[in-house]
Amino acid sequence: MAASPAAPPKAPTETSESNEPQVLTVGALNKLIRRRLESDFSLIWLKGEISNFKAHPSGHFYFSLKDKDAQISAVMFRGYNSQLRFKPEDGMEVVVRGKITVYEPRGNYQIMCESMEPVGAGALQKAFEQLKRKLQAEGLFESSRKRAIPAAPKHIAIVTSPSGAAIRDMLNVLARRYRAARITIVPCSVQGVRATGEIVAAIALANRLKDVDVLIVGRGGGSIEDMWSFNEEAVARAIVASRVPVISAVGHEVDFTMADFVADLRAPTPSAAAELVAKNASELVQTIRHFERAVATAFQTKIHRCRDRARTAQRLLVDPRRRIEDAILRCDDLIDRLERSVFESIDRTRTALEMIDERLGSRLRRRVETLKSKFVRAAALLDGLSPLRVLDRGYALVTFKNRALVASDSVAIGNVVSVKLAKGSIEASVVEIR
Repeated sequence: MAASPAAPPKAPTETSESNEPQVLTVGALNKLIRRRLESDFSLIWLKGEISNFKAHPSGHFYFSLKDKDAQISAVMFRGYNSQLRFKPEDGMEVVVRGKITVYEPRGNYQIMCESMEPVGAGALQKAFEQLKRKLQAEGLFESSRKRAIPAAPKHIAIVTSPSGAAIRDMLNVLARRYRAARITIVPCSVQGVRATGEIVAAIALANRLKDVDVLIVGRGGGSIEDMWSFNEEAVARAIVASRVPVISAVGHEVDFTMADFVADLRAPTPSAAAELVAKNASELVQTIRHFERAVATAFQTKIHRCRDRARTAQRLLVDPRRRIEDAILRCDDLIDRLERSVFESIDRTRTALEMIDERLGSRLRRRVETLKSKFVRAAALLDGLSPLRVLDRGYALVTFKNRALVASDSVAIGNVVSVKLAKGSIEASVVEIR
């Protein structure tokens, strides 16, 4: 509730020594108003809707608080807002606690907030919802990115408090159901101001251990404040970054934390987490015996089938010597047939060649006689046209430079020409040209 305002300051009056009024500077007036406001409204609670919210790079928050009738400027310095579990947003209705003051350089009055709580849902619930929306938008809740938990892990790491009831419950379950597993406890605080950093460091340390197959991160039940470390963004991102599959085992079955949403598998309780990774020894024995009986039955069935096939083949099997004798007879018969076929083919080929030879010889002889007759007639005709026959009748063939001389102007006086006679030749010199 707001404190009752004090009486307003007195207006400047005339002094008794002079008739002139007291005159104030603007700075003095703002300082006077500030002192009066800070003394009359030392600490108030104020409810309103956030608007024009701005997170300054310096870390301070600047915003306005408004209702349907009015609004007031507000500031929340870094030393106070660092304690908030949620991030203020425009439109969020909140209750703040603070002091009314005046920013003298501008003459603006405002409320300096020291604490802030959302109206309706608490601050922790509001912070949980904001972080959930953020991580969900990044796809960290998607089942596609989550890994399967090994069916029979050999090395199990547990990140939890070494003195809590949760670790005792998990160890009892593992000792009863799965003695073969190697258990490594990575101790850390699970509530308090140091818990978040220790949980993140423990998850990182567990990932550096050799041959860890699965990692359980959790604690027993409690209030939302007790389990808040498992709702911190740093813990959620450490679980996402783990190279080892992670089972989240925080609180009771009705409790849900951010670790449950990002882990590869959520267990309703720490004991249930131990049961998920620890196969009961008797169940394993029964499973092995079941497979043993199944293998034996399949093997016997296979043997019976093979025996039946062997007996059937034995009945159908013929004496090998009989098969060999039949093969020999078959080969001899094929050889005889092949020899007859070859000889018959040779005879047919020889007869065909003789017939071809006879027909070819007749045709060649007729062709030769025809060509010979044509040759004789052509030779006689050629002989009749030969210039040598002309020489036999007393003519001569005159050549000059191996060319027949047909005109007197083709030579000059003194040229030597050759004269071809029917019998012999003469070399003559030209003495006159007509």
